Amino acid sequence: MKRITIDPITRLEGHGKIEIFLDDAGDVANAYFQVPELRGFERFCVGRPAEEMPRITNRICGVCPEAHHMAATKALDNLFQVEPPVVTKKIREMFYSAFYVTDHTTHFYALGGPDFVVGPDAPPAERNILGVVRKVGVDIGKQVIDTRMRNHHVIKMVGGRSVHPVAGLPGGWSKAISEEERREIEVIANQNIEFALFSLKIFEDIVLGNPEYMELVLSDAYTDRTYSMGMVDAQNRVNFYDGMIRVVDPEGQEFVKYHPRDYAQHIAEHVEPWTYLKFPYLKNVGWKGFVDGKDSGVYFATPLSRLNAADGMATPRAQEAYEKMYETLGGKKINGRYQPVHQRLATHWARLIELLYAAERMMELITDPEITDPNVRAPVTATPTEGIGCVEAPRGTLTHHYQTDERGILTKVNLVVGTTNNYAPMSMSIKKAASALIKRGTVISNGLLNRVEMAFRSYDPCLSCATHSLPGQMPLEVVIYDAERQEVERLSQYTSQCGI
Repeated sequence: MKRITIDPITRLEGHGKIEIFLDDAGDVANAYFQVPELRGFERFCVGRPAEEMPRITNRICGVCPEAHHMAATKALDNLFQVEPPVVTKKIREMFYSAFYVTDHTTHFYALGGPDFVVGPDAPPAERNILGVVRKVGVDIGKQVIDTRMRNHHVIKMVGGRSVHPVAGLPGGWSKAISEEERREIEVIANQNIEFALFSLKIFEDIVLGNPEYMELVLSDAYTDRTYSMGMVDAQNRVNFYDGMIRVVDPEGQEFVKYHPRDYAQHIAEHVEPWTYLKFPYLKNVGWKGFVDGKDSGVYFATPLSRLNAADGMATPRAQEAYEKMYETLGGKKINGRYQPVHQRLATHWARLIELLYAAERMMELITDPEITDPNVRAPVTATPTEGIGCVEAPRGTLTHHYQTDERGILTKVNLVVGTTNNYAPMSMSIKKAASALIKRGTVISNGLLNRVEMAFRSYDPCLSCATHSLPGQMPLEVVIYDAERQEVERLSQYTSQCGI
C-alpha cells in the first residue's frame, strides 16, 4: 500500500500532518489528519485559583487569546454566581468584536486567501501573505496591516494588553471606557466597516468572478452534509458573545437549541488511538464514524455553520451580504429561512460576512450612550462551586467548564474549543478531497497536495487550543535520519494517559 505524507501541513496555528494511503489500484483507501502535539492546559490549571483562568488560558496561543479570555471570564461569572452590569457586557462584546476583525482579517489574507488570490497551484513560496500583496498591490497590504494594528490598539486600550488581555474579572471588567477613548474607537469601527466591505469586494472580484474558482467551491470534493452549530441571539441571529447554542440538521431543521451550561447533555466525545485530539459529536444522534448525513452525529462549528444555524445577521449590511451568499450558492428558503450551504470552501465567504458583522456591531456598541458608564463591576459574594462560560471563537463554539472547592481553587477543568468541534468534519473533508483528487495514475504534484490541504484550511484550525486528550498511551518518539533521509534509529518512550 502506497503512503503519501503531508508533513507539516501549512498555514494554520499549531502542528499537524496528513497521511494518505492508496490501495493497489492507486485510489485513496483512507486518509488521516493527525495531531501530534499536546498542551495539557486542563491538567496544569487544576490547583490554581479560578480567577487566574482568564490570564492563564489566553496563553494557549497568540492567535485567539481574546476568545479564551472571554470564555474564561464568563465562566467566572457563572462560577461566582454574579451578573455583570449591562455596560460591562457591552464593553466585553465591543472588545470581542475588535478581536474578530483582526482574526478574520488574518485568516483571509494570510492563511486561507492565498489559495484563491495567488492560486491553489502557485509555487509554495508564493502562496502566502507576501504573494497576496504582490498580486493585489502594496496599498492593500498596508490596509491589512493597518486593520490589525488599529484593532490591536483597541484590544490593548480596553483589555489592558494588545496580546493576552487581562481585563476580565468575575462579574466585571477592570476599566471603564472614557469619552475620549469612545470617540477614538468610533473612528476605528467606521474604518473597519469600510475595510470589511472592501474585502468582500475583493472576494467577489477574485473568487466569484472566476468560473474555475466557483467550480472548485461548488465541487463535491469540498462538500460534506453535516449538522451545523452556532450561537444565536433571541431572534436566532448570529451572535459571538452571548446566546443559545443552536444546531440544525443537514436540511436546515432545528435539531436542538440549548443553554451553554447544558453542553454536556448534548455533546459527547469520541477518541481514536492515532491522534491526541478528540472527536465531539451530537450525543442524541450518536457516533457513527466519519460519515455525513442526518443519521451521523458529526457537526461542524465554523463561520459557515454559524450562518447555517442562524436565521440571519443582526446588522444591516452583513444581512445583505448573508442573503447574497445563500442566493448565489443556490440556497433555498423553507419556512422563511435559507437551507444550509454545505460547500466547505464557502466558509471563506462566510468569514468575510462575519468580518462585516463584527465591524458593524462594534460601531453599534461604541455609539451606545451607556458605553461610558463607569460602573463596570458587580460585587462577588457567593461561594463558588461550578461555572461554565461559552462564546463563539472565530474557529467555532468555545466552552470553558470549571469546578472548584469552596475557596475557589480549581479541582477540574474541561475546555471544548472550536477546532475540537471541527476535528471529525475536517478529517472527513480531507479524505473526500484526497479521494476526488488522487486517482490511479495521478501525478502527485505540490499543487495537488495543496488542494488537499485546502480542505482543512477553510476551517481555520488552531491545534494548540484543541489538543487535550492522550489516546491510551502517549508515544514520545525521536527519529534520526541520515543525509539521504533513510531512518537510522528510532527512540520511543511511552507514558500513561493523563488527559481529561
